[in-house]
Amino acid sequence: MASQVESSPQPTGDPLALLDPEKASRGAVEAGLVVRREHPLNCETPIPDLKGDGVTPRERFYVRNHFHIPLIDPAAYRLSVAGHVERPHSLSLHELRDMPSRTLVATLECAGNGRTLFRPEVPGEKWQLGAVSTAEWTGVPLTDVLERAGPHSGACEVLFRGADSGTVEGRSAPIRFERSLGLDDARGEVLLAYAMNGAPLPIDHGFPLRVVVPGWYAVASVKWLTEIKVLDRPFVGHYQADRYWYEWERAGRVEREPVALQKVRALITDPASGAERARGPVAIRGVAWSGAAAIARVEVWIDRVWREARLIGEPKRGSWQGWELMARFDGPGVASLRVRATDQTGETQPDHAPWNRLGYGNNSIHEVTFRVG
Repeated sequence: MASQVESSPQPTGDPLALLDPEKASRGAVEAGLVVRREHPLNCETPIPDLKGDGVTPRERFYVRNHFHIPLIDPAAYRLSVAGHVERPHSLSLHELRDMPSRTLVATLECAGNGRTLFRPEVPGEKWQLGAVSTAEWTGVPLTDVLERAGPHSGACEVLFRGADSGTVEGRSAPIRFERSLGLDDARGEVLLAYAMNGAPLPIDHGFPLRVVVPGWYAVASVKWLTEIKVLDRPFVGHYQADRYWYEWERAGRVEREPVALQKVRALITDPASGAERARGPVAIRGVAWSGAAAIARVEVWIDRVWREARLIGEPKRGSWQGWELMARFDGPGVASLRVRATDQTGETQPDHAPWNRLGYGNNSIHEVTFRVG
């Protein structure tokens, strides 16, 4: 049975209509996702499905929502481009598709991926390690849209506003999901994507248009994009100022740092935790990525020794890289593996990522145990 998450979006005539949450949750379960919350829908990709030799199928791509999923009529859709610009305008989906396009492969990861591994526990969505996936995205480079608008001198940020909305703690009225990028970052490889893996965006991944910011945690990749606004001052909305900050208390002082680039990380996808393998040679495989740079090396801890794995394919920034290592396990019992990645800036995964109040960026070394028969 086809899942709801991969069904073609249907026009509703009402841009604020919502996808039925029961259908969305049922579709995610049928697709094999691990549902962490039903309303709003938040799901992980099973770790064995994170394949480094290709993109994640659309129906198996992890789902992160802050509010309920909006349904947008593509025939009535307009993207507004305004603010501190010379030429405010709007674009239909047809006009966007007629513009020069670009296709790129990018890994999106929720900033809270691995939150449940922090001790003591922190509030927020209870992500384990499957809030990450990779897809091929096609759309219009943001720079082309900004060039049409002509930012004024003094412009400093670009705000992206989604159609999804709801209430949040500390705010008296409903808010839209909004995030901004500095103007220099917005002029990078940012894509306004209308296709995913060669097909229109699924409803739960932002149909008809979303932002894709390679290398950044996925909070920057706003879904259901309806407005772009060039600003002459920093944006201070809820998901910019109140959330998505690392916060630590050090020497009696609170220190803060905004969540931005993905931290370097590697995962073991095979063998899965708890799997059984026959004695003898075992293929160990996984994926590794970093927002700052391409992966330089991946090492696997076996029998108290770090052994370097083979990287598969060319080094690349912005999307994960597969890796593999062959090892022998001749004795029966429980075997333990650990993996760590290092990127080309020299950053290496820590044994334990620094605890922070909201539980972001946990890139601690991944460990898997399996049984040798």
